[in-house]
Amino acid sequence: MSPEPRLFTLEEANGLIPRLDLIMERMQKRGLELHHAIETMARETDEPMANIEVGHLLQRRPELQVLVEELERCIAEIEEVGGQFKGLELGLVDFPSYVEGQLCLLCWQYGEKEITHWHALDGGFGGRQPLPSASRRAFLQ
Repeated sequence: MSPEPRLFTLEEANGLIPRLDLIMERMQKRGLELHHAIETMARETDEPMANIEVGHLLQRRPELQVLVEELERCIAEIEEVGGQFKGLELGLVDFPSYVEGQLCLLCWQYGEKEITHWHALDGGFGGRQPLPSASRRAFLQ
């Protein structure tokens, strides 16, 4: 049985944004480098990019292992503070919390200066909703 996730107030989650900005900036750079390597391999092998797995790329270009390890370290840093990494492309991190008595996820996207949205546990990015203004003022106790 997995442990219960840490629950965050809005103030606590927002306090992590400067750190998350730095982590996500590193991730975006490494992800772009990896994407370019996959693009190059796709051209060289005449294989669609979607068919190229990272493991296969690393067999041909083992020097790229350092990029993959850096991405894994970044994800681990996010998880160590209690965030849930949800995707590199949009730079998404979620934080378990309550909004108006409902267990949910505060949703932060890279580039946002503060958390302004949330979604249901099973809602995902497509279900993002603005935080109620009263909850934002109360820091989502």
